[in-house]
Amino acid sequence: MLEVEIKAYCDDPDALRARLAELGGALEGSLIEEDSYFNHPSRDFAETDEAFRIRRTPEGPVVTYKGPKIGERSKTRYENEVPIGDADAFSDILTRLGFRPVRVVKKRRELYALEGAHVCLDSIEGLGHFAEVEILSEDREEAEKKLFSLAEKLGLSRFERRSYLELLLESDSSR
Repeated sequence: MLEVEIKAYCDDPDALRARLAELGGALEGSLIEEDSYFNHPSRDFAETDEAFRIRRTPEGPVVTYKGPKIGERSKTRYENEVPIGDADAFSDILTRLGFRPVRVVKKRRELYALEGAHVCLDSIEGLGHFAEVEILSEDREEAEKKLFSLAEKLGLSRFERRSYLELLLESDSSR
């Protein structure tokens, strides 16, 4: 299974919430996530288009590996996520093994279920508001069609393939 995801800028979060309600979207919850990204000691994940992070959530920390993006329209990629017991201890192990901390991404996320997809309304510290629409699928092209159709119904049109980490690093370097 692949995580097929599209992301769009969200200039009016209240309008998106209203449209989700009109379409029957169900709020599944809201939470704060803090993602600590690391770079590999012998290859640059920015060059290989991979990501490796520790995510801290109210349910507990998880470590995630994301492979390179597949295709040109969405942010489809292989993803594997594993719960860990102690984020700080795991972070210490990684740095002792030569992994380099890159940046922390902090977000407030509202999760909605709509038409078999997940819609996330994200407020990213230092970036603003975004909406992500995603599903798990073995058929990337069919999933992309469904996601872009759903995004159109939601009024989303300004799409972004870069990750929040990439956007923040770009913002940091322009200061």
